[in-house]
Amino acid sequence: MRGFYLVTPNWDDTDHLIACTTEALDAGVALVQYRHKTAERPLRMEQGAALLALCRRYRRPLIINDHLSLALTLDADGVHLGGTDAQVAEARAALGPDKIVGASCYGELQLARDAQAAGASYVAFGGFYPSKVKQYSFRTSPELLLQARREIALPLVVIGGMTPTNAAPLVERGADLVAAISAVYMAPRPAAAVREFDALFASRNE
Repeated sequence: MRGFYLVTPNWDDTDHLIACTTEALDAGVALVQYRHKTAERPLRMEQGAALLALCRRYRRPLIINDHLSLALTLDADGVHLGGTDAQVAEARAALGPDKIVGASCYGELQLARDAQAAGASYVAFGGFYPSKVKQYSFRTSPELLLQARREIALPLVVIGGMTPTNAAPLVERGADLVAAISAVYMAPRPAAAVREFDALFASRNE
């Protein structure tokens, strides 16, 4: 897993959500996460199913944020868990060995160690910068990635106020995936924003 990780906003308009996500996928997205913190179950089912069909067309994984039951019902490609969600081990047992289980580790390396031991597929750190979507009560240091790179044998995801400019030093420190919401969905040209993020990884290969 490497590249840009697209996370959806709290949009109730499914058609608009799918249109913007399609444009982003056209530009080159590694993974898509369905995250809608305020949706009721019927809307989550509708949007999750629509996004899964879209991601299948593009052969990209769809990860469900928080809702393990929704991931199981849809047969999505995995689930992303936060600090108060179902434990990584429980999700791994429910989803089986082939699905993706991501874990939010905030700014705590021990959470990443625990998640790795419990069967996570990747670990996510953040927030690194002020976010338009989520207000963090802490700030994660970019230097954490250097230590995580030495200890954690999983892809490292960074999130929190990401732009192509401020994500660059995090990629240089070992981030495998950059996750963002507003930088793409609120951009005048979502595809152009995705390409700017992808360029960070292309330059690291040079």
